Amino acid sequence: MNPKTIQTFKDAKYGLMLHFGLYSLLGGCYRGARGPRYAEWIECACQIPNAEMEELAKSFRPIYFDAEEICAFAERCGMKYLVVTSKHHEGFALFRSKADPFNVLDASPLQRDLIKELSEACKRHNLLFGIYYSQVIDWHEEHGGGYLSDPAGAAGPTWENSWDFPDKSKKNYSICFRKKILPQIVELMTNYGKISLVWFDMPLDSKEEQSEEIYSLVKKLQPDCLVNSRLGNGCYDYVSLGDNEIPDCIPETFENTDKNDIWGLKPSPYGLYESACTLNCSWGFTTAYPEWRSPEKILETKKKLEKLGINYLVNIGLDGLGRIPVQAREILEEVRRKESG
Repeated sequence: MNPKTIQTFKDAKYGLMLHFGLYSLLGGCYRGARGPRYAEWIECACQIPNAEMEELAKSFRPIYFDAEEICAFAERCGMKYLVVTSKHHEGFALFRSKADPFNVLDASPLQRDLIKELSEACKRHNLLFGIYYSQVIDWHEEHGGGYLSDPAGAAGPTWENSWDFPDKSKKNYSICFRKKILPQIVELMTNYGKISLVWFDMPLDSKEEQSEEIYSLVKKLQPDCLVNSRLGNGCYDYVSLGDNEIPDCIPETFENTDKNDIWGLKPSPYGLYESACTLNCSWGFTTAYPEWRSPEKILETKKKLEKLGINYLVNIGLDGLGRIPVQAREILEEVRRKESG
């Protein structure tokens, strides 16, 4: 690993994560009822059919999504990098994909490549550009992964799409892996300039050779791109701690006590750690649970993690029109004021 790449990540310290997708249109509610606290899981929790999600995509037109404004905001807040959900568990890609038509250009009226817009805006604002990609869970695919894993811990009844595709015996993740996952990773690693880090998620029942193949593919196409630990099976450059995990020290060991835990975690070989945390209870935009962490708490966490040498990745769920919720904006601006004054 290039020592400069390692130091650049350590120096970044503070970043912005964006969760955005079709779930943002629902805002945490479905057919007059609250969905799960993790609003980005609403399709699974409410078992919304794929046909309905495809119809929802026809309404995906976030006219206020402004990559320039988002990156300028992150820069003003003192952030050094940005990570965006290029494809979350619902399988809808925010980029042009020849590998699968369920994407922002082919399945929605927006006709804009949001990943391209953000990658270019990050360059203008000196932000490292990172992408989140759900490499196992894909509810739009019959052969999406997760069907071999115990559903305990999922924010819905299962990890995989069990409502459109209930017969587990017919599922084969390797089909989805070859048909969609690998080709889309190639697209992301080749079409958007320099990718500083890739944030994989939920390895679940992925095999060791699949994690190794993805890791090798990323390194082949983007040698200096850092891979996070949620790729699974011990294939990674830096450790992504658990959701909203704020440790008292850098872990010296990781015990796999959960039978679903195949992350294969061990201390980072390069001393790189990151804690991704939400500003409220959800990662995706929600109006169902209007709970927000205070600026004082965010600043306290920021200082604690910085002393430990752990990067702080703060998440915002953009609303259905592509805007930063006003509460999130006010919180992070107040954090900056308190830090500066």
